[in-house]
Amino acid sequence: MKTLRRLLIALLVLASLGAAGWWFTRPKPIEVVVHQVGRGLVEATLSNTRAGEIEACQRTKMATIVGGRIEWLGVKEGDRVAAGQVLMRLWHGDLEARLAINQAQLATARQRVQEACTVADNAEREAARQAQLVRRGFVSASAEEKARTEARARRAACDTARADVATVQAQLAATETDRQRLVLVAPFAGTVASISGELGEISIPSPPGVPTPPAIDLIDDSCLYVKAPMDEIDAPKIRPGLPVRITLEAMAGTVFEGKVKRVAPYITAVEKQARTVEVDVDFVRPDEARGMLVGYSADVEIVLDSRAEVLRIPTAALREGGRVLVVDGDTLVERTLQTGVANWEFTEVLSGLAEGERVVTSLERQGVVAGAKVTIPAANGG
Repeated sequence: MKTLRRLLIALLVLASLGAAGWWFTRPKPIEVVVHQVGRGLVEATLSNTRAGEIEACQRTKMATIVGGRIEWLGVKEGDRVAAGQVLMRLWHGDLEARLAINQAQLATARQRVQEACTVADNAEREAARQAQLVRRGFVSASAEEKARTEARARRAACDTARADVATVQAQLAATETDRQRLVLVAPFAGTVASISGELGEISIPSPPGVPTPPAIDLIDDSCLYVKAPMDEIDAPKIRPGLPVRITLEAMAGTVFEGKVKRVAPYITAVEKQARTVEVDVDFVRPDEARGMLVGYSADVEIVLDSRAEVLRIPTAALREGGRVLVVDGDTLVERTLQTGVANWEFTEVLSGLAEGERVVTSLERQGVVAGAKVTIPAANGG
């Protein structure tokens, strides 16, 4: 009897030791981070590949058509100007002298018109009088013919004088045109961004293929928009009218509503950078853009599609092939989902999950595989 009791005690000790060994050597549950499947907004969006920037709807980098010395400068950088206002004028003393000559020639030509046409009128009246005298038999027909010939000659001289006036007027207009080639006039109301040159300096236009600084850079900052480069792969998805969210580094935390205005009809290739398509975005409320500086860096997020109150999970929970790991009790179970609209933050779930289930988002942790035992920290809903 004692032997049997000792045997039972020994077996109990061995069993206890085995249980203790299993307990201490068993695989420990993996601590995972989970997200409870719920409903919310999911949007399919695109973002610019490089920083965009604020542009003016109208901007002109002006230069005179011909070169010359700056004689008059009517504005300073930062000045607001009106459409048609003269901004700069080059020296044009030679054209002023030519203009004075043209004006004097015009006055002389008009006097010649008056003289020649007056003589022509008298000659025509004399020819008419000679015709009456011929009918009465007082003079010969040859006298009448001579008078008519004289009248025609005088009328031709009158017409020639009038043509001389037209010629001088054309020369005067040409001189005025040459003067305009030396003057810069604001084509629209705006702000002078920069001026290249000072009084007395020589201003020259840019030769073909050789860019030079503009004499005056004029910006219409009353109308602003955003120009942003988008990856060429995304170009077919973008169309005018799509809603856009605009953010600026200079105004962190503020999101402006925009709308795609234009998609460039060509791809831009920049050395050592991605091939992109330029997209122009208007502000939905233009007044919000007032005060922004042209050249501000800006980012855009184009909304391609939007789904409200749909079943969604964090995009970080998805594995290749649309697979996720779901917590079932204390064990991970793999599911394959059918997904819909997605962005970098959330993905719409069409089938494969139910609201309230928990999916693992800490997929980078070692041992997070189907069948693994897990534990969830209390702070994460465990």
